[in-house]
Amino acid sequence: MREIDVRIIAAFAKQELGKLAFEYPKDIAKSLKEAYLSERDAGAKDILGVLIENEGIACSRSIPLCQDTGMVVFFLKLGQDVHLVHGDIKDVLDQAVKDSYQEKYLRKSVVGDPLFERKNTLDNAPSVLHVELVPGESVELEIMTKGFGSENMSRVVMLTPADGIEGVKKAILETVRIAAPNACLPMILGIGIGGTMEKAALMAKHACLRTIGESHPEERYADLEKELFETINRSGYGPQGLGGDTTCLNVAIETYPTHIAGLPLAINVGCHVSRHSKGVF
Repeated sequence: MREIDVRIIAAFAKQELGKLAFEYPKDIAKSLKEAYLSERDAGAKDILGVLIENEGIACSRSIPLCQDTGMVVFFLKLGQDVHLVHGDIKDVLDQAVKDSYQEKYLRKSVVGDPLFERKNTLDNAPSVLHVELVPGESVELEIMTKGFGSENMSRVVMLTPADGIEGVKKAILETVRIAAPNACLPMILGIGIGGTMEKAALMAKHACLRTIGESHPEERYADLEKELFETINRSGYGPQGLGGDTTCLNVAIETYPTHIAGLPLAINVGCHVSRHSKGVF
């Protein structure tokens, strides 16, 4: 049994949350630069150039990349042979959120009651924490700061087996159409197929964290990711939905077995920033 101090994990979270507000993840930065070089539409190329320039200003002046600094989502893979010590993991991660958003002067966007009062918590907490037990004696923490311009464009669709692959494609492309003028394109698309309603949604959210350039390990799904990516970028919506070749930076699919009567599908839309980070302890 290995002991891991939760304060070490929280310190990493605090550090990364500060960085994510001001700079693109490396895979996003690389993808945007490649898109800029290959974009054929003059207006779209100009927009991509502005997005890249925006990061330079944000980094140099410690100004957030976007005014929506997001709601924090943590994915924690906890080894079964790990004993977390010196605190409650949820409490220390929430404190890391509070400290980072206060010290970096980031916008605090979380409301306590979701329906009636909608009063701001004034510290951007609580975060959302998903915990998965895995074999071993290590801990992996993935961090996402999710803005809601893109989150509001996400969908869960309960298809039937008869809908099949064409039904899946149709629902995904319809989601892209709805999101195009609203989700701060070019988008990141995370897709969850299978499981139950909530499992599909969780997979779709997690899929947004996949490093651009990595494909699904199964060839059929990797081919579907490629097909969707190419189809979406032929749509012509372009950066910010104003036209061009670059509508999507990545399509990532996660799957899980499902019931004989169902075909759950979730599509989580991420904006061009899609702030994410990962640490292993």
